[in-house]
Amino acid sequence: MKKIRFGIVGAGNIAHRFAKACQNSEKAELCAVASRTMEKANAFGDEFGIPLRFGSYEEMAESPDIDVAYIAVPHALHKPCSLLMMSHKKHVLCEKPIAVNSKELEEMIACANENGVFLMETMWGRFVDGTKTLLSLLESGVIGDVLGLRCQLAYRLGEAQWDHHVLKNENGGGALLDVGIYGLMFAREVFGTDVEQLNALCSTYKNTDSHTAIAMRYQNGAIAEISCATMVQKPIEGVVFGTKGTISLDEFYAPQIIEITAEAGKTVKKTPWRGNGFEEEIDHVCDCVASGLLESPVHSFNEMRFIFAQMDAIRAKLGIVYPQDGR
Repeated sequence: MKKIRFGIVGAGNIAHRFAKACQNSEKAELCAVASRTMEKANAFGDEFGIPLRFGSYEEMAESPDIDVAYIAVPHALHKPCSLLMMSHKKHVLCEKPIAVNSKELEEMIACANENGVFLMETMWGRFVDGTKTLLSLLESGVIGDVLGLRCQLAYRLGEAQWDHHVLKNENGGGALLDVGIYGLMFAREVFGTDVEQLNALCSTYKNTDSHTAIAMRYQNGAIAEISCATMVQKPIEGVVFGTKGTISLDEFYAPQIIEITAEAGKTVKKTPWRGNGFEEEIDHVCDCVASGLLESPVHSFNEMRFIFAQMDAIRAKLGIVYPQDGR
């Protein structure tokens, strides 16, 4: 198969991780990087041996030498950068959250359909072996009927980082969109979409949710408890509770160690990432593009729509309003 040519939009920390993974993929070729200055683009290009460097996003959009643009800029720029690339017939893999709200998401899907290009949000944990193993275990009934889950992903930005874009309301900042989205996806994978009741509360910092707790009850009586934060440090936790046992995960969104405690005793399964965790997702995107797909069969448009509707509803309960909401 001909390698799929990738260009990275942005040169921050997440772009570095993606570049390393891209170089580990036999299906992808890292060809270009675009930043707001040529200095940053050249520094990034030198680090990873990338031949094409652009000092503006527009220049990359116009280049005929890339197939997929990976969007790795702050949240508020996800939509405009994605629209720019798709309007120039580039496929797009956009960092999560792919948009700030459901309205933006629909604009992006419409643009993808109009231009006949592939569009997907990065949800890399869905493609690793650990997630596949977990879902297979739950399907097998090893812990009986699944009636609960608890997960948390919370970090604390230090004082030197209090100007970080994730703490800015105008950027679509806050714990929910930055890391709570992983908990919502985890609950979606385990319990599906039959949510009967959703509650949430938070502490705030500069009109962003800085410490958020979410509780959901499903039609079968199952309950999901999700915690996320940008200003409170907590250990990563993920536990699924069944009528015959529990499954504990080291990193619930992309597990590498799965501990099953059931009637037969305790079992530990190790499911290491192939590299830094991004490789499997990159290969999936390459397969989709090579097959002419416009959306992922794993992380589809409707999957994204469901999670964004939940995040919009949670923000309404929390009283967090972004300028992009238009009200």
